[in-house]
Amino acid sequence: MSKKRTITAVVIGLGLVTLSACGSSDSGSSDADSKTVTLVSHDSFTYSKDVLSAFEKESGYTVKVLKDGDAGQAVNKAILTKDNPQGDVFFGVDNTLLSRALDNGLFQSYEAKGSDLILPEYRVDEDKHRVTPIDTGDICVNYDKAYFSEHKLTPPESFDDLIKPEYKNLLVTENASTSSPGLGFLLGTAAKYGDDGWQDYWTKLKANGVKVVDGWEQAYNEEFSGSAGGKKAKADRPLVVSYASSPPAEVIYADPKPTTAPTGVATGTCFRQVEYAGLLSNAKNTKGGEALIDFLITKQFQDDMPLNMFVYPVVEGAKVPAEFTEFGPQAKDPETMDPAKIADNRDQWVKSWTSLVLK
Repeated sequence: MSKKRTITAVVIGLGLVTLSACGSSDSGSSDADSKTVTLVSHDSFTYSKDVLSAFEKESGYTVKVLKDGDAGQAVNKAILTKDNPQGDVFFGVDNTLLSRALDNGLFQSYEAKGSDLILPEYRVDEDKHRVTPIDTGDICVNYDKAYFSEHKLTPPESFDDLIKPEYKNLLVTENASTSSPGLGFLLGTAAKYGDDGWQDYWTKLKANGVKVVDGWEQAYNEEFSGSAGGKKAKADRPLVVSYASSPPAEVIYADPKPTTAPTGVATGTCFRQVEYAGLLSNAKNTKGGEALIDFLITKQFQDDMPLNMFVYPVVEGAKVPAEFTEFGPQAKDPETMDPAKIADNRDQWVKSWTSLVLK
């Protein structure tokens, strides 16, 4: 899975704000051009060129995509440049950081055409419509099937399992202060064990040898023995915090393709993540931005999205790839948390987690 969701502190100076352009636009075109609409996102935003070209042909707009690092980094830079934004639409703020974007006035109101087809469980901010849900996925512990088979050990299924002696020194996770899946895993434990219980859980997890690295790329492709990258790196951790859709990616990108996924998901460790798009408050091309947001929730884009970004669609009737159904189904009962509660507690929880786990 190609998700790299790192959170960088908001104290990044404006001098460090850099963007890399890609997509179908002419590099000399200006955001002020009424026929150019610019989407700012994280590095994991990908799409089928023919699908985007169809939108451009139908709408008359040329789309420029600016990929701006990992998700949290991109959000924070967008906040820092909100008075003179780099684009018209921002995609990729998720429910773990949504309140930060809204509280800082990053988006203006826009109710997307077709938003009535978005599944109700993913809708937020329905009074102001500052963001539109685009995709969802589950942050979960993945396991290396071969390791557990060879060691005749049953893979863990739940948060409780991860602190058992038989799983000592097996788990790698991402830093909750620098990684979106790391933060999601922390929020999952807070949802599971409550305000008063999550710290005790992490004390036990630390004592059981959990390893913490900066981000998903390092955890999954360098430390996790079950991934293709991890095998090449001779990784030695058979448990990793990743996504429920990571096993399908291991099948789809393998050559030759296996008949079963080499990795599995501990379904009792999942936290549901939702990503949103919004019209930036000072967008130069408001009409183009609105048209682009409308496009992101069309069936055409929603059907195309899963096998590009390995996320699930949020629109009623959108297709879920067979590989997802077979190798990476959504968790039936994931941990969730109200965005307002995340807003009230996130920064303090991350501070406490850092002190508890990293020191």
